[in-house]
Amino acid sequence: MVGEKSKKVLITGTAGFIGFHLARLLLAEGFRVKGYDGMTDYYDVALKRRRHQMLLQNPNFAATEGMLEDEVSFNESADEFNPDIIVHLAAQAGVRYSLENPRAYIDSNVVGTFNVMEAAKRLEVEHLLMASTSSVYGANDEMPFKETEKADTQLTIYAATKKANESMAHAYAHLWNLPTTMFRFFTVYGPWGRPDLALYKFVDAILDDRPIDVYNHGEMYRDFTYIDDLVRGIRLLIDVVPERVSSKEEIREGDSLSPVAPFRIVNIGNSDKVRLLDFVEAIEDCLSKKAIRNFMPMQPGDVPATWADTTLLQTLTGYRPHTNVRDGIARFVDWYSDYYDK
Repeated sequence: MVGEKSKKVLITGTAGFIGFHLARLLLAEGFRVKGYDGMTDYYDVALKRRRHQMLLQNPNFAATEGMLEDEVSFNESADEFNPDIIVHLAAQAGVRYSLENPRAYIDSNVVGTFNVMEAAKRLEVEHLLMASTSSVYGANDEMPFKETEKADTQLTIYAATKKANESMAHAYAHLWNLPTTMFRFFTVYGPWGRPDLALYKFVDAILDDRPIDVYNHGEMYRDFTYIDDLVRGIRLLIDVVPERVSSKEEIREGDSLSPVAPFRIVNIGNSDKVRLLDFVEAIEDCLSKKAIRNFMPMQPGDVPATWADTTLLQTLTGYRPHTNVRDGIARFVDWYSDYYDK
């Protein structure tokens, strides 16, 4: 039997924000990690390369550059590594960019995810874990969001592709007995974050005396989730492998486990909604500098609030994300100042 800490984990998106942090955590725990990343120019490729350079300092990490849509490239990389576990994080991200370039989301998030699922089936991995998003809750307005609620009112093509991933994964779990966990992320932030995320954009603009766009006049609420909390949740869920049940009666109340497949959906969030204006004020306090606020209407496809019910995560793992948003902002600002020497 392979020792727990020497297991092999294939992570897609290791040059990305979340993939980098998860790979670093798993490497620190002694796992062998193979990364696969397309290095697209959706944002600064230099930031992605710096993340990979840091990971490559560890002899238990290797990486392949390639697009998920390139079935031959991905299969060669996966087959050579022969992972025990696959964590699929790579995706075309960004709610707003999906309004401009929807085809990129179909190519990466639907076709690419299909290739990942096919590889997981062929290699008979112990556990396939894949990223979804709180955006799949769409127009749902009963909060906090629970995994057991219907989520059929997606408002962007990005959210729709992620919901499609959930449906595709459930079918594969059912047909091929492939244990699969989907996680729905809630507004992730922290050091090494993406430049298109709100915290990064706000800090960069404030320090450069540029105005920040504040949508819906600041009357928006988000469940800001610190990156270390998020990847700790993923790490713990790796060990919680969904099992097929013989009847619905075996499923605990509040569990999203499917009655017909070894498949589960889990929210990973801070379980605390923060008003956007309060978020901006916390950044201003940390920087000791006021923002120039450009108040804007709600953007198409955006939602006024997100808020996670994380009871299931806590039930399954004993863990609950806990980082206070002001502490998380301070850690990001420290990283940003160091990285850009400001």
